[in-house]
Amino acid sequence: MIAADVFTTLDVELKPDPSRTVIRPFSFVYPDAFTQEPTRIEDVAARVLALAPETRDRMLSLLTQAMEARHHNVKDLFLRRFEEMEGELADIHVEAERDRLLLGAYYSQEYAFESAALFNPSIVTVPDQDPNAESVRFIVSLRGVGEGHISSVTFRSGIWDGGTGLVVDPPSAQGVPPRIESDNDGWVRMRADDSQDISETVIFPILPSQRKGVEDLRLVRFTDHDGVESVIGTYTAFDGSAARAELLRGVDQRTFEMRALTGKMSGYKGMALFPRRIDGRFAMIGRQDSVNLWLLYSDDLYNWEKGTRIMGPRYPWEFVQIGNCGSPIEIDEGWLLFTHGVGMIRGYCVGACLLDKEDPSKVLARTPSPLLFPSAEQRGGYVPNVTYSCGALLRGRRILLPYAIGDEYTAFATGSVDDLLSVMEA
Repeated sequence: MIAADVFTTLDVELKPDPSRTVIRPFSFVYPDAFTQEPTRIEDVAARVLALAPETRDRMLSLLTQAMEARHHNVKDLFLRRFEEMEGELADIHVEAERDRLLLGAYYSQEYAFESAALFNPSIVTVPDQDPNAESVRFIVSLRGVGEGHISSVTFRSGIWDGGTGLVVDPPSAQGVPPRIESDNDGWVRMRADDSQDISETVIFPILPSQRKGVEDLRLVRFTDHDGVESVIGTYTAFDGSAARAELLRGVDQRTFEMRALTGKMSGYKGMALFPRRIDGRFAMIGRQDSVNLWLLYSDDLYNWEKGTRIMGPRYPWEFVQIGNCGSPIEIDEGWLLFTHGVGMIRGYCVGACLLDKEDPSKVLARTPSPLLFPSAEQRGGYVPNVTYSCGALLRGRRILLPYAIGDEYTAFATGSVDDLLSVMEA
């Protein structure tokens, strides 16, 4: 068997859908050179309040008819948005609910969060399901790209029978923005209480560090030493010039918490958490020098100071750089880690390696040829010549690997652990 024959591509694809939108804050100010009083926010409020009452009534009727067809609880959403902005209205007092709704709408925008691309998937099983069931339910996280090349996180759910039987549930037409809360421990909590399905929840940039995107979430079902399980994800926060690693913790399918990582090793892209501690310490795989795979250890899940280079480019398809394609997967033989390599014309291919179970700094074997790569039919896309993943799912000795094509859409492939190991070399 050769590496290219290990995986079988399934007839399931997830493509961007510009009709799926979310209502998010819309901020507008004067350029610095034209700063003046009143502010633009106050100007808009004054213009609205100067309209005849019957005109405002008609505007509200048209607004709610259009938005209620596409979004849950739009009145509550616009009222919350007005309350967020009310402190910036100085001496303008708005008492009528109609006017508060209208101004909340003026301070909001409808955003097509996956209009350009839907890619770089990660996957985990749904908690609290029957371990003896013939099929397993899962959640896929995806990177959606919309206007301004802004990246958000969206989700899909589905069921896999362990073979070639895969069903991805149709996504809801709705998109639900999270309500933002903060606590005193450095966490930012997001609650999508109106989300009736995981596919409705959208995590878009909310912090200054994420201004230009929440990118490439790598999910893992983490089991701590006390047996408590949780869904944790690492992602890249990009502010337009600098990238850093942040962590997402799933409280449930409607509530998430995010927190920036700290330490010398955290200011980089593509960090992936091991699904359990190793020798009592948390462990991650990263690409701290933008070329090689690094193994990181920490006694603190949120602070990462030290790392060791464990694997560099060896084969032509990875001569530019290598990195991970999601969290390591524990199998009998060790830690199975899917990797990506970058070669000629900035082509991204997917490979794999096997790390020692007791000491993951030891690379036992790796694929000399890529497992998945851009084919002649799949070289185009938002970014040509890219095949990439942020995580795979193991069931028994079978693997489900969602992967992105051309930084544009997502496909799925299945294969067996035994076939994969058979094409590796030391």
